[in-house]
Amino acid sequence: MSKKREFFFRISIVLNILLLVIVAWGIIKMNFVKEQVLVTEVQSNLVELEGLIANQMDDNWSEPNLVTTELGDVLNGIWLGMTTGKQLGMLSKRDKEILEQLYFKLNQYPNDELYSFAVLTEEDKQNFEDLRKTLREVGLGINITISTNMDSFMRQAMALNEKIEHPLN
Repeated sequence: MSKKREFFFRISIVLNILLLVIVAWGIIKMNFVKEQVLVTEVQSNLVELEGLIANQMDDNWSEPNLVTTELGDVLNGIWLGMTTGKQLGMLSKRDKEILEQLYFKLNQYPNDELYSFAVLTEEDKQNFEDLRKTLREVGLGINITISTNMDSFMRQAMALNEKIEHPLN
């Protein structure tokens, strides 16, 4: 091989290795983004929802719209997680089904709409109290150690799906 060809061959190898590193780094970053969206926008909001329900139970439901607003945040987070995962091509079919089912089941609870607060009946309040108990049973609650691992969260979401009744009482 001539020196010129050998030089270009080495340059080609270095550039291919650099390209592989860049692609791998991009995949890692996209996966991280998907996981962070689901963990921060869904898991954290579910923990906050559990805490707000507990607070309202202790406070005789003086501000029920805190709960319905937080439920709206949870639903928006699930939707964002599904959309982001789909756009990045990083959401498995199984995870997508779990999130869709969770969205469907949580959407049956009263939640606020744009410029309109939901009005809760006594039955709605009881359903939220049952939801709080279910959230704690699957490990999503205030003063419960939460894993930020995506697989752990998806197991919690699957367990939540299994325990939430449809339709509600």
